[in-house]
Amino acid sequence: MTIRELRASGIQALSASSPSPELDADCLLQYVLACDKTHILFHGEEAVAPEQAEQFSSYIQARKTGLPVAYLTGSKEFFGYDFFVTPDVLIPKPDTEMLVEKALEAIKEKTLHKERILTICDMCTGSGCVGLSILKACTDMHLVRQEFLPALTMADISDKALSIARQNAERLLSSAQRTKVKFVRTNLFQMVNGTFDIIVTNPPYIPGIEARELLLDGRSEPLLALDGDIDFMGNATGEHDGLGIMRNLVPQAVEHLSPNGILIAEAGEYNAEMTEYIFRKSGLSDTHIYKDLSGQLRDILGVKR
Repeated sequence: MTIRELRASGIQALSASSPSPELDADCLLQYVLACDKTHILFHGEEAVAPEQAEQFSSYIQARKTGLPVAYLTGSKEFFGYDFFVTPDVLIPKPDTEMLVEKALEAIKEKTLHKERILTICDMCTGSGCVGLSILKACTDMHLVRQEFLPALTMADISDKALSIARQNAERLLSSAQRTKVKFVRTNLFQMVNGTFDIIVTNPPYIPGIEARELLLDGRSEPLLALDGDIDFMGNATGEHDGLGIMRNLVPQAVEHLSPNGILIAEAGEYNAEMTEYIFRKSGLSDTHIYKDLSGQLRDILGVKR
């Protein structure tokens, strides 16, 4: 079977179950053949080894069940970097890149007149995509000199998620950059010490009922990272607004912010305004809601004065 024939068979097989059959088939074919899209397009008559065709077909069948391409290939691009992902962590989403952008803006502002080592916490880190992108971009974008690279704490309640974050740190950061990173298993800030100049967080914020409905399509993302209707003890709040975790996280974050420290949180478009209210009620000022790529309310920023 040729590359062209195999690609066509994959697209046809996914046409009824995937919203993007061509993209999915191309990504899986690139992964199986260890090539780029250009090779697929310009070498369509090239024969494919039987074992590669079999592997591709097995991935197509798995994708038909709803399993995301990123979990099949084990990788997802985020902020220009390639992250390792498994069903133990959420797949990084483009809208979440705004957390990185706002944090980098804050870093530039805080180091504008005086170079110093900033402290940053990525709470509910998951794959580590937010915190690691911030740290790596500080070097790649020449925002700070190496000796002033921020000290980064990456925190999560899930051991499995922290394991993925550690692997991503190993694959993306230099040995010097890795010395700036600390991993903490914790229920929110329970085991986190010290204060931070910047705290970023993409916590679970989807109402529990809706989170469970989302997972019915077979996407296999961890419910723990989606369901926001959970209190500090891990029990259902019964509020059905996705803000159970946020109501505990924000006041704790404020306690761990340095003077003039900044908290930046991602929330759903349906509860971003209520999250801003929680920010203000918890003592943060200069609050602002930012819109995501689709124009929906998404990130909330507040300052501890």
